[in-house]
Amino acid sequence: MSKSMWRRGSVSLAAVAVIAAVAGCQSDGGAAPQSTSGAAQSTSGEATDVITAAFKKTSEAKSAKVRMTMSMPAAAGGAGDMEMTGVMGWDPTVMDMTMDGSALAADASAPDKIRMVWLDNVMYMDMGADAAKEMDGKRWMKLDLGAVAEASGDEAAQKQLAGGLENMNQDPAQQLALLLDSPNLKHLGSEKVDGVQAEHYKGTLTLDELVKSQGSLDVLSEKERADLLDSMKKSGLKGYDTEVWVNEDDYPVKMDVGMDTAQGDINISMHYSDYGAKAQVQAPPAGETFDFAGLMGSLGADGTGAATG
Repeated sequence: MSKSMWRRGSVSLAAVAVIAAVAGCQSDGGAAPQSTSGAAQSTSGEATDVITAAFKKTSEAKSAKVRMTMSMPAAAGGAGDMEMTGVMGWDPTVMDMTMDGSALAADASAPDKIRMVWLDNVMYMDMGADAAKEMDGKRWMKLDLGAVAEASGDEAAQKQLAGGLENMNQDPAQQLALLLDSPNLKHLGSEKVDGVQAEHYKGTLTLDELVKSQGSLDVLSEKERADLLDSMKKSGLKGYDTEVWVNEDDYPVKMDVGMDTAQGDINISMHYSDYGAKAQVQAPPAGETFDFAGLMGSLGADGTGAATG
C-alpha cells in the first residue's frame, strides 16, 4: 500500500464530504413545511407557495438525474472544481455518479475520472487500473466516514480530511425546506434553464436565523432537526445563499447553493432532470474492493507510515 494511494484517497475523501453536503441526510418525506415561521410571514405568498410545492414534489420523487459542479477553497481539503454526473436518490440515499475536474487534476496520481457509488452510507470509488496494480487487483476504494474517523483516532484530523463537511448532510428537499425559512425569499422572474422555462427564486439564511426560526424544519423529525443544527455548528457553517429555478411541474431544474464556512466559500450548482428515475445502485464485488480506513491504519493516520510509493 503506497503513499500515492493515500494521496488519491485524501482527494477523494474531500469530494465525498461535499457530496454528503448535498445528498446524505434524509427527511421523513412527510407533510410539506408549515407556513408558520417568521420567514414565511415575511415572504410573498406566491414565492412561499411555489417553494412549498417544490419541496413536496421533490420529497415524493425520491430520485433524479443530476449534473453537479462544486468549487471548494484549499482550506476545505480539496481546492478546485469538481464536476459530477449521474443519478441520485434520497430517502434512502443512493448514488451512482462519475466525477472529474481540476480538483482531481491537481494530483498527478489520481485518475482522470472517478466513478462513485453510494450505498448504505458507504461510498465506493473506482480508482482505476493503476490502483488495481498497487492493490492486488482491487480497484474500488471503500470510504466509510465513520470507520475513517475511528481509524484516524482524531476527530480534528478527520474533519480536515473531509473538509469539515462530513455532517452537513441535506438532500434537495431539505435545501428547499431551508430556503422557506429565509427572511428575504423573493421571486426574480422567469428564465430558461437547460431549455426549460422556469421561475427563479432566491433567499439567504444565516445559521443564527435558522436556529431562531426552525419553522420550516418542522418537516424533519425532532432528532433529524437537532442533528442537522448541531452538525452545522460543528462544521463552521455560517449561512446559506440559495437560488432555485422551478419548472411548471413544480420540480426544481436547477439549484445553486453557496455555503459560508470557516474554511471559506463553497459553491455548488446542481441541474436536475428525470425526477423519479430509478437509481439502481449495487456495491462492487468484495473481491475488487479495498478499505481506505485499513489503508490509513497501515500508513498511519497522516499517511506517513513505513509504506513506500
